[in-house]
Formats: sequence, structure tokens, C-alpha cells
Amino acid sequence: MPIPHWVTAVNRRFTNPLLGRLSDDVAPFATLHHVGRASGRRYRTPIMAFPTARGFAVALTYGPDVQWLRNIEAGQPARLVRRRRVYAVAHPVRHHGEDGLRLVPPWTRAALGLMHVDDVVELDVVDPD
Repeated sequence: MPIPHWVTAVNRRFTNPLLGRLSDDVAPFATLHHVGRASGRRYRTPIMAFPTARGFAVALTYGPDVQWLRNIEAGQPARLVRRRRVYAVAHPVRHHGEDGLRLVPPWTRAALGLMHVDDVVELDVVDPD
């Protein structure tokens, strides 16, 4: 069960602006910069990103239908800033269950288990166009 929608509204209004001040600098936090597929508007979303062989793994704590993921799947440009390094990311691959949870550290797996979250997306680091 992902985080309830009312928490999403609270986080969007209060937590994300505060976390956004730290997410470029403090790992495992990162800032995902993405473009709305319909609006063309630019967004900044604080996330937790864990390095993988291909790029980064992100647990889908708000569920598999988050807008930032749908924007990237639609081919919109995205970049991830982690520890002040900028990465172009694309080609998201969704993982469910153990297949995805193996991509995140053990302490994260434990926390995700408590929240009943087992969806993870892996983003490829790509050469910027």
C-alpha cells in the first residue's frame, strides 16, 4: 500500500519545499527535474535515488502512477541531481517485488516493507542530447 493521497498533498505543500533545499546535496536524496508531458511545465521533485549498474533506483513510495514517472516514460527530458552532480536520465524500467527491492540498500528494503511498498523504478543514466 503506497503512501495515502492526503499525505501526498501535505508533502507537496510543506515537506517537498523543505526537502528540496537539501536534496541536491545530501545522499541518498536527489532532485529529479522533469517536464510535464501535456503542460510542458518544468518540475523539481525531491526523491531518494540509489546508484545501480545502469543508473539509479527509486522506490515508488507514492505508488506506480506518479506523474514524474509518467512524464519520463512519455519521453520527456529528465535529469537527476545527486550530491551536486547532474545526470541525464531516461528509459525507466519498472520492477515489482524482490526484483526491484534488490536494487535498494537493506535499510531501505526494511522501511519499504513496513510501508508495504515493493515497486521500484530503475532510471538509466544517458548521454545528454
